[in-house]
Amino acid sequence: MKRVFLCGPLASDGLRQLVLGSAPDGAPARLADHALGAAGETVSPLPAPGASVAGLVMELDAEAGARLLHYQTATGHEARTLAVEGAPALVFFAPPEGLEPWDEAAWGALWGPIVAATAGDVMAFWPEVPAERIARRYRLMLVQGASRVRAAADPGPARRRHAAQPGDVRIVRRTQPYANFFAVEEYDLSFRSFGGGMSPTLNRAVFISGDAVTVVPYDPVRDRVLLIEQFRPGPLGRGDAQPWLLEPIAGRVDPGETPEAAARREAVEEAGLDLGALLPVASYYPTPAAKAEYLYSYVALAELDEGIEGIFGMEGEGEDIRGHLMSFDEMMALIRSGEICNGPLLLTAFWLDRERPRLRGA
Repeated sequence: MKRVFLCGPLASDGLRQLVLGSAPDGAPARLADHALGAAGETVSPLPAPGASVAGLVMELDAEAGARLLHYQTATGHEARTLAVEGAPALVFFAPPEGLEPWDEAAWGALWGPIVAATAGDVMAFWPEVPAERIARRYRLMLVQGASRVRAAADPGPARRRHAAQPGDVRIVRRTQPYANFFAVEEYDLSFRSFGGGMSPTLNRAVFISGDAVTVVPYDPVRDRVLLIEQFRPGPLGRGDAQPWLLEPIAGRVDPGETPEAAARREAVEEAGLDLGALLPVASYYPTPAAKAEYLYSYVALAELDEGIEGIFGMEGEGEDIRGHLMSFDEMMALIRSGEICNGPLLLTAFWLDRERPRLRGA
């Protein structure tokens, strides 16, 4: 048995249930001379003479203790033994850099659902996947956790398609044979068939990335757009001799970020451009047979003056991006010639072709 002190998010029944596999009762306790700090999704005690942190003290059996250690290691925490209510207990700490006083209500509204969704992913692979391996990509797992939260909040209409019910998909086994910047998950599953009953158990693989945005800046006064060009490994893997593509500005939606905020951030990073109004084009799965990616595509109104083209990108991410300022007519000519072959850009261009007279009139 291990005596542990849990505070912050882990003191709540929901997250504790996910991590420990149960929600054992604990005794209310306080950790003296500490306060709770937060940096993004991370919540940790930090020294604060005279203050105290409320939490729970509990005795964990070997399995629950191992699950807790796995989760805390995966999320960047380390255990220290401190006196809590007069007796030694394990207390978990994150690195103190960037920690600010924890606002429980604000954190719970923004980060609570994302952390819970990601905790489910972390614990789904316990004990097969080592915690140290998960820790290396935990930030990327938060991107997927945030995607899960958005998906659950907006499942989309089901007027003609099958309206899924609990139990319509049964996952027998879930594994993760590859995990680096992206991940591949395999499922042994069955699903409700149109003929009635459940399908046989099938094996399906899914490429796990996360929600992303695309945005095409458009100047309705000058009737031109800004596109970007960069090297892409996907065409290279297909054997395409031309792996440089013309594309919209695009990028992942960071955890705790809205798609709209991501579009504006990416425009600065990839084109040095501050966007005006964002006009939603569509939200969609580009390749649902194999990828979990979900895209939010926009047209953004912007002033596209001569000379705004340049070379951009985040050096730490290995980006090498060139901007292309062109007329709307040239973009459509490049689509007809096949030089533009990026799916989200095609969709956005056709939307803009339809809406362009209205935008130019306004």
